Amino acid sequence: MSQRPVVTLDASTPTTSHNRGPSSMEIASQSPAATLRGAWVEHARTHPWTAFGLATAALSISALLVASLWQVATGAAQAPLRLALLGGLAAFGATALGALPGVALKGIDQRIEDSMLGLAAGMMLAASSFSLILPGLDAAKGLTGHGATAAAVVVAGMALGVLLMLGLDQFTPHEHAHGGPCGAGCGRVGRLWLFVFAIALHNLPEGMAIGVSFSQGDLGVGVPLTSAIAVQDLPEGLAVAMALRAIGLSAWRAVLLAAGTGLMEPLGALLGVGLSSGLALAYPIGLGLAAGAMIFVVSHEVIPETHRNGHQTPATLGLMAGFCLMMVLDTTLG
Repeated sequence: MSQRPVVTLDASTPTTSHNRGPSSMEIASQSPAATLRGAWVEHARTHPWTAFGLATAALSISALLVASLWQVATGAAQAPLRLALLGGLAAFGATALGALPGVALKGIDQRIEDSMLGLAAGMMLAASSFSLILPGLDAAKGLTGHGATAAAVVVAGMALGVLLMLGLDQFTPHEHAHGGPCGAGCGRVGRLWLFVFAIALHNLPEGMAIGVSFSQGDLGVGVPLTSAIAVQDLPEGLAVAMALRAIGLSAWRAVLLAAGTGLMEPLGALLGVGLSSGLALAYPIGLGLAAGAMIFVVSHEVIPETHRNGHQTPATLGLMAGFCLMMVLDTTLG
C-alpha cells in the first residue's frame, strides 16, 4: 500500500485565510461587548422560543412604560413616584444594614444561612399572594366587572413577568454562590461580576413590586409589601456579603458591594411605578407582572439554593415562618 505524501509547512509557506483560524491576537483584540453580542445572537438562534418570550415581554413592558411616562411627565403621578422612590430606598437601606455585620463575621453557619434565605423566600411568596395578586384581582374586577376576566388580566401580567425573568436569566451572564456560571456569554465575564449580575436579577423584581404597589398611591397595598421586602432584605444582605467574602473579597469591599446591589431596588421601584401609572388596566397587569417575576425568582433561584446543602427541613421551616410573618404584616398594616 502506498503511503500518503506528507506535506509540512515552515515559516516561509504561505497560508490563506481559508485554512487557518483566528489568531490569539485577533481573539484578544475583540471587545467584550462584541463577544457578548455574538454570544447573545448565538443563544437566540439556539433558543428561539426563549428569545421570542423575552422580546414579547420587553415590547409589552415598553408599551406600558410609554403610556405611563406621560402621566409622570405631566405630574399626574408625582405622589406615587415619590412613595415608590421612598419604598425602594427603604429596601436599599435594609439591604445595607443587613450586610453591615459582614465586616466582623468571618463566616456563617450554612444551616443558618439557608434558614434565613428560606425566611426571605416565604416572605416573597406571601407578598406575591397577599400584596400583589389579590389586590390585582380586586382592581381588575373593578375595571372589567367579571371575575374570570379579572383573573385573565392578572394571569397575563404574571406570564409577562415569567417571560421577562426567564429571558433575563438565560441571556444575562451570572453565577450564584454555590452554582456554576450560567447565561449566554458567562465565559466572557469575570466571576465577581457574574455574582453581582445574579444579585441584580434577584433584586429587580422586588423593586418593581414596590413601585407597582405604590403606583395608585394606595398605602394599604404599598406599606405591607415594602415592609415585607425590607424585612427579608436584612438576612439577604448578610447572606450576600458573606457569599462575596467567600469568593475572596475583603470584608469592607464585600459589605459595600452587597449594600450596592440594593440600589437595584429603588431603580426597579421607579420602573414599576412607571409601568403602572398610565392605562387603567396597567395597574392589575403590573401587579401580576411583579408577582410572576418574584415567584419565578423564588422557585428558580432561592429555594434550590436553600436545598443545595442538605438543609431542606430548616429552610422549609424558615419559609413557613416567613410566609406567616408576611401574612401578619399584611393583615396588620394593610
